[in-house]
Amino acid sequence: MRRGEVLKLGLIPYLKGKEIQLAAMERVKSGETDGVLIILQHPPVYTIGSAGGFDNILIPMEELEKRAEIYKVERGGNITFHGPGQIVAYPVFDLTKWGKDVHLYVDKLEEVIIRLLAEYGIKAGRKAKYTGVWMDDEKICAIGVAVRHWITWHGLAFNVNTDLSYFNLINPCGITDFGVTSLNKLGIDEDILSVRERMIGRFKDVFDIGFEEISLSRLVANEDEKA
Repeated sequence: MRRGEVLKLGLIPYLKGKEIQLAAMERVKSGETDGVLIILQHPPVYTIGSAGGFDNILIPMEELEKRAEIYKVERGGNITFHGPGQIVAYPVFDLTKWGKDVHLYVDKLEEVIIRLLAEYGIKAGRKAKYTGVWMDDEKICAIGVAVRHWITWHGLAFNVNTDLSYFNLINPCGITDFGVTSLNKLGIDEDILSVRERMIGRFKDVFDIGFEEISLSRLVANEDEKA
């Protein structure tokens, strides 16, 4: 079993979340752990991946900027939304421990959510040509990853009780034919912290990894010591 660490946070601004990921990458790179799983929520923010996405904004940019922050980011994929009520998981994993296979890694991320939903009696799955996890023609979990020297960052966004109206202002992930859903929309009213714990359990199973919970201060202190 791989040895990992989990960092459970609350509502974290997007750029702060990125700083935390970079600190975790250094920790993984040093060999102190095989992976750090960062789980948090973001205030309303749209992120645009390497595949583009400005052309998938459906209202004037100045209007969108009044509703949420907007950032161009390093992950793959197109435009998506993050906000309260959505669990964002950033696995910062050393893929040399999992066979250096990015496609397999993405498949495992999808499997985490498929198994999580199965715990609620929901049969979800994959859709040909599209990443993420789907309920028929509606996506419940978006996935966009980046890999640097075989260490992963960015990750997945799972809609628990997210305000889905934010997705109406864009073509989510550049997709116009299908919609977006959430656990709440599917009739499951579950505390988001309980969902988070279940998700961590499925990460353990799918990635065959054990987690020690760490604090943000420990992660930051570790980086300060190296500096």
